[in-house]
Amino acid sequence: MIETMIRIRMSQQDAHYGGNLVDGARILGLFGDIATEILIRHDGDEGLFVAYDEVTFKAPVYAGDFIEAVGRLKRVGNTSRKIVFEAYKVIEAVHDPDRPYLGRVLKEPILVASASGTCVVPKNR
Repeated sequence: MIETMIRIRMSQQDAHYGGNLVDGARILGLFGDIATEILIRHDGDEGLFVAYDEVTFKAPVYAGDFIEAVGRLKRVGNTSRKIVFEAYKVIEAVHDPDRPYLGRVLKEPILVASASGTCVVPKNR
C-alpha cells in the first residue's frame, strides 16, 4: 500500500497558545495534506476527507519543532479509502530566551499525534 511523509518546521505563525504551543489542528492539517497526496497517487483524484475515526494527541508541539508526519493507505473500498496517520517530533526547539536559535535533534522521535480517517473518491476512479 501507499505511504507518504511530510517534514516541516513549526513556525511562530503556527504557535496558537501561550508558551509557543502549536494548535493540534495544525497537525490535522498535515494529515489532510498527506491524505490528498495518497489519494492522488492511488486514484489520480484529490478525493474528499469524510471523517476522522480517531485522533489522539500524545505530546506537545512548539514553534521551532520539526514534525515528520506519515500516512499509510490501509484499506481500499469501492469509493472509500482508510488511511492511518502518525506525527513525530524529530527536532525540538530549545526554550532558552537567551539563545532562541538553539535546537536539539532527538535520538528517538517522539510520537505527538496519531489518527485514522476515511476519504472518498469518485466511483469511476
